[in-house]
Amino acid sequence: MRDYDEATSFLGDWGPFQLTIFFLLSASTIPNGFNGMSVMFLAATPEHRCLVPDSANLSQAWSNASIPWEERDGQRVQSRCWRYRLDILTNYSARGLMPGVHVNVSNIEKEKCLDGWHYDQDVYQSTVVTEWDIVCDNDWKGPLTSSLFFAGVLTGSFVSGQLSDSFGRKKILFATMAIQTGFSIVQVFSTSWEMFAILFLIVGMGQISNYVAAFILGSEILGKSARILFSTLGVCIFFAIGYMILPLFAFFLRDWRTLLLALTVPGLLCVPLWWIIPESPQWLVTQGRIEEAEAIIRKAAKQNKVPAPAVIFKTAEQETKQRHIRRYTILDLIRTHNIRIITILTIMFWLIVSIGYFGISLNTPNLNGDPFLNCFLLAAIEVPSYIIAWQLLRHVPRRYSMCGTMLLGGIVLLLIQLVPQSLHILSTVMVMVGKLGVTAAFSMAYVYTAELYPTVIRNMGVGIGSMSSRIGSVISPYFVYLGAYNRLLPYILMGSLTVIMGLLVLFFPETFGRPLPENVDQTQNVKGLCCTKKSEKDHENSEELKNGIILMTTKL
Repeated sequence: MRDYDEATSFLGDWGPFQLTIFFLLSASTIPNGFNGMSVMFLAATPEHRCLVPDSANLSQAWSNASIPWEERDGQRVQSRCWRYRLDILTNYSARGLMPGVHVNVSNIEKEKCLDGWHYDQDVYQSTVVTEWDIVCDNDWKGPLTSSLFFAGVLTGSFVSGQLSDSFGRKKILFATMAIQTGFSIVQVFSTSWEMFAILFLIVGMGQISNYVAAFILGSEILGKSARILFSTLGVCIFFAIGYMILPLFAFFLRDWRTLLLALTVPGLLCVPLWWIIPESPQWLVTQGRIEEAEAIIRKAAKQNKVPAPAVIFKTAEQETKQRHIRRYTILDLIRTHNIRIITILTIMFWLIVSIGYFGISLNTPNLNGDPFLNCFLLAAIEVPSYIIAWQLLRHVPRRYSMCGTMLLGGIVLLLIQLVPQSLHILSTVMVMVGKLGVTAAFSMAYVYTAELYPTVIRNMGVGIGSMSSRIGSVISPYFVYLGAYNRLLPYILMGSLTVIMGLLVLFFPETFGRPLPENVDQTQNVKGLCCTKKSEKDHENSEELKNGIILMTTKL
């Protein structure tokens, strides 16, 4: 409803009602920070080697020599997936022969880990990997576990918007909270990897739907200035808080089932919010439920201690006039050459920046040093990243903001390969700087994409970008998977893609300080890639639409 802000302006922007909604809805995204990145610890892969059973009757010397040595990351380490044949070792041991003295061990035939694995418990007491031996021939299940979660996020992003439009923001918010919390509890009692993975997919569906529902509900309830701050720093900062708390839980709870249960319990604390957070009055008005909407606004006015007018909302007859305007479809995103190039660049940008963000985040266990401290630092760096992005959007042209942050992130990731492995602190600092740049670019993606597309196809444009980011998050665990073979390979690939995309961003039109385009003809030209004549007609648009969607990240 176009005059909703005007109709509710008597409430003010920052009364007790708005403060309550702001902090409660922002706080509701904290569990998203838990669940979005928990797979790093739940499915972590500790150091391991083939188990040599006591029944093999090997002497201590032969038991120590039973695991071959191999080169990994420039270091000589014991093999994770092979051992020397135990029947041959037992024969040598029974004859009193010594390895390296009477027998050249390297000439002995090798075999796979037929009796399972021995896992190092210095860092993790148990994980999903150690529970079901997701290593060696089964190590493909590790990245698939993360990908299934993000596939759930992709699926949830498709259905959550439609469900909230049909059944209401509040109902979907709490229903998806219940899905996320309930199925996480069931996950604790998983009896197989397959069961855990399927439940993780469902949890992913609830995770993103919960986040988006909270974002939409807050954006519709709050006034203009409160809405902008909620969209920029509210939900993002509280998500980062949840992300920062995750390694603290993981540090004290080293068993994956106990950790998952502890991360799930805070979701139950959101139950009382049902009686505090109202339905979106703006949504109720669009459904013709004017009396319910007015009741909520009058209660808010009473809470803010301001008088409410006798009639708050007029009938929305003017909305029917808009239905006679031509309907646009997703095909309009590729109908003209100019829009088609923008759409292709948008898809590439969202895909690559998502791979960078989630790849860096999920690759934390592969960093040298303490994984819990590394995770905390990479979570904490998001807070200044959001603040920097907010300031860049206010003062710097969009193309230069996006290009600068992408190049910062990509170049630093590429330079990590030049750092000696002994300087692991420097490597961690560089990864943090890289994540700062990628996160800043990711957090600016919504507002920039919204400004690129004209009003008639803006939602579809942002939607196609968001969908691309979900696909990127599904792909990202496989970049991390490569780190098990070479710790630098994920950074080389992510850094290269990020740098290339940072340069391609310069082809986008500049939108800073310009009115938003209303129709396709008013869309700005893609620099250097098309020559469609640009319309000179400008239309005034609210600052809220240009900035109200800023920094809605979907880490999820």
